[in-house]
Order: sequence, then structure tokens, then C-alpha cells
Amino acid sequence: MRFILLFLAFTVWSCNSPKAVNEVSQTINQDDEQFKVLDSRFLKKEDIIAPFKDDLSSFRESEELKSLILEKSIPEIQQAVYDGKLSYQQLTLFYINRIAKYDRENRKSLNSVIALNPKAMEDAYAYDLRIDEFRRGEGKFNPYSLMGMPILLKDNINTEGMKTTGGAAVLKDLEPQNARIVQRLIEADAIILGKANLSEWAYFFCGDCPSGYSAMGGQTLNPYGRKEIDTGGSSSGSGVAIAANFAVAAVGSETAGSILSPASQNSVVGLKPSVGTLSGIGIIPISTYLDTAGPMSKNVVDNVILMRGMLSDKRMFSDLFIANLGTSTVQGRVFGVFPGYKKNPLYASAVEQIIALGATVVELEEKQPQLDGFVSLLNVDMKKDLPAYFMGLGLPEYQGWDVAKVMELNKADSLNYMPYGQRLFKGITDEKDYSPAESAALKTRLTTQAQEYFDYYIQSHNLDGFLSVNNYNAAEAAVAFYPAITVPMGYDENGQPFGLTFIAPTEEEKMLYQWAAAYEKATQHRKMPKGYN
Repeated sequence: MRFILLFLAFTVWSCNSPKAVNEVSQTINQDDEQFKVLDSRFLKKEDIIAPFKDDLSSFRESEELKSLILEKSIPEIQQAVYDGKLSYQQLTLFYINRIAKYDRENRKSLNSVIALNPKAMEDAYAYDLRIDEFRRGEGKFNPYSLMGMPILLKDNINTEGMKTTGGAAVLKDLEPQNARIVQRLIEADAIILGKANLSEWAYFFCGDCPSGYSAMGGQTLNPYGRKEIDTGGSSSGSGVAIAANFAVAAVGSETAGSILSPASQNSVVGLKPSVGTLSGIGIIPISTYLDTAGPMSKNVVDNVILMRGMLSDKRMFSDLFIANLGTSTVQGRVFGVFPGYKKNPLYASAVEQIIALGATVVELEEKQPQLDGFVSLLNVDMKKDLPAYFMGLGLPEYQGWDVAKVMELNKADSLNYMPYGQRLFKGITDEKDYSPAESAALKTRLTTQAQEYFDYYIQSHNLDGFLSVNNYNAAEAAVAFYPAITVPMGYDENGQPFGLTFIAPTEEEKMLYQWAAAYEKATQHRKMPKGYN
């Protein structure tokens, strides 16, 4: 048995490993409920890579390039570029070539990328000219910069010059302006490489579909075990693409577990920041009360650098802070651990490692958080927040759209638009209407209960934070506004990745990064998925 960790993290569903899927047919045996649909019916690989056909025809993936790029950190890649061993154009085309080679329509397909930015190589050329200026002393080289770094964005994040679909076929023609965080990444000189697949509508749509499925992108698959190990969701494509080295890093989004789950399932680092730390303007919402974007990367240093690039105030994470992450420690810290999780030997081992690094751990007495009404909160918010998103686009053709409108459009071509149904959307429309006062009261109650859940342990045992697994405590952390970061914790006997998840009080992202860096340095658990090197 294995666990499918959905973004509604307070529920853990168990299911059998999926049966083999016909590699050719898009629709498989209907009694295999895990994968009814594998490949996208709206995308072809040749269309995704078409803007780069000429570049790819002359590209050769050398062992030297691999040694400079695969699994390397941003500072390492930046230094290689500055030293003249690598160019931003080579870096960008290297990733595009890997996406063309591995991501779709072959026996290693992962279906993690929905679209590529046709301007990516043009941007890379501009940054190669910039680095030439730095070499001549015209400007200052910074190894902790995002300049020239190809970044993937979850496809619920508005991006100019590309479609933003949320994975939904009804949005296949939507071309919005940049989300606020995308504009900040561009201002930080990052290269927007493309859009990552996701669980459709951030996994609050079908209810009976596997994580990682969207009508637009097809079924995202885990490179550590295609069709055997769950991708996690809803930022499935972001996690898978980074695990497979399809970009330097990616941006995901989370309501309650949608970064932590796919990051841990794909052996990458994922930060769910405190809500409000990053702008949510221009991101397709579930709940603006709980939604946040967040960075996903192969290591902690890259995670901080990407996080900084999305912030309005870059001073939160200085170059000095990033440079000193290698000296981070958990010495003297006190962490709460959940005894039930120690049945997982990887977690038990991680706890012992944290103790060996100088921390104290306290086994917490079992205490269930009271989160009655959590799904109602999501229903009420999406019923209100999705129409506001469409209105904010400023595009006449989407004015007046809401959940009911999307459901109606899906029914016009249900086989292609909603093969797993739209049960969660129906739950939204069936939810009773809440007055503003009732909605506020529901949110206040849930947040208070979640904060009391954590605060009870913190005050009783003088804790600095908590050690969890994957997204097991994501729902209570979400409504408590507690940030969390997950770091690769190892692999079970079946090769399934797990993550050690650190949870801290609101706005303690710096502390989370230091803990994560200390654990990462001591353990170095992450390994590339076999067959993708």
C-alpha cells in the first residue's frame, strides 16, 4: 500500500498501486480508476518545442554540459557561466532539450511541462551579453543572482506571452498579464522557461482523479516510479520537472499541502511561505485567505534564491544570509515530533539525525486538531474568489465567469474536459451562501483552533518548531498561517521518496531555511531519478 497525499492533508487516502497503462492509448481500461487518461488530448510535443526546432537540430548534449548543469546549484551554475565554461543560451537549450527528450510521447514520459516560453532563448542571449559586461568590469557578478536562470511556473500563475490554464481545457485560450510574482522574477533577470502541469484547478475540481492530472497537461508521472509512485499535488509538474532536472527551479502554489506534497514525493525542497509574504495577484485562486505561491528546487540554497526573487523586499534574504547557509545549525533547538510518524523508519532515522546534530526532540502527546468546516471555507472562498479573478483579468470574454459557468462549459465536451467528473466543483456550488460576517467567523474559528493546536505544544514544551513528514500537517499549518519547508528524507524499500518537513511559527522562514540547510548538509539524501541522467 502507498499513500496518496492530497492537498486536503488532514485526509490520507490509501490505494493499490495502479495497473500498467497502455503506452499508446490515451484512454485505458475503465475499471482502472487510477489512470483513465494518460496523455493530453490538447497538447502535442511537437507544438510545445516548435519555437526551438532549429536550435535543437544543432544541439548536442555532451557529458561536459551534463557535468556543469545536472544537480548543480544556482551558485555553481552561475560560476560556470562567469568562468566561460557555460553560457545562458547553452543552459536554457540544455533544459529544453531534456524536456523534448523525456517529457512527452515516449516510454519515459512525465507530462510535467505544459508550455515553453518562445522568448526563452532570446532572453538567454541578452543575459549572455550582460555577463560579458561583468567580465569586462562593467557591473558586478553575483553568484546568488537569478540572472539567466531558467524557471518553470505552475500553470495557474498568470504569464504574459503564454497561456495560463490552471490545467483546464476551458481556459486553453486565456492569455493574461503577468502575475505580480512573475513580474518580480523578470525584474530579477530570471528566464521564464515555461509552464508546469498541475492537478487541475489546484486539485479542487474533480475529487476522483489522481494527483497530477489535468485535461490540458494529461497525467503527470513521478520519475522515481512512473505509474507506481504518486506525484503528489497540486504542484505536480513543478515537483516532477525539478526532480528530472528540466529547469533550475520552479514555482508552485499551495492552499494546504500543494507544495509540500509534490516536493516530498519527488525528492525536492519545497517551501510553503507564510500567507501574504508573496503576492497572490494574478494566480488562479482557491482561497485568497490561504493561497500562497512558493519555491521548489533541488536544494535549499536555490530555494532561498528563488524565494528572494519573488519578494518585493529582497532584504529579507541577503547574499550574506545565503552564503552562510552552509554553516547553519539546529544546535540547541527544541522540536516536537509526532510519535505515530515514527512507524516510518525514514522519519525515525531523521529524528535521530536531528538529535545527533545537537537538537532536542520532545515526543508529543496525541491531540487531534479541530478543523470542522475546513472544506466549507474552501468552498465559500472559491465561490467568491474565482469570479473576482476573472473580473480582474480585464478581458471581456471572461467577465461574469464563475464556478457554475466553468461546470457548464465542461459538460459540453465532458469526455475531454472532465473525464473524472467535477465533484468538488459541484460541492462548491452546493455550499450554502455565507454572509461576509459568517465567512469571517468561520475563518477566525479555524485559524484560532489551528493556532491553539500548535501553541499548546509550543508553550507546554518550549518548542522552536515541529518535525513532520511530507504534507501530513499541512492543513493545520495552513489555517494557523504557519510556514513549512520539506527536505528530502530518503527513499523507502520501493524507491518512494519522503520528505522531512519543518514547521515553524508565522514569518519564521529564515529559521526554517537554516534548519533545512543543516539537515540537508548532514544527510544529502536527494538522488537523481534513474533513467533521467
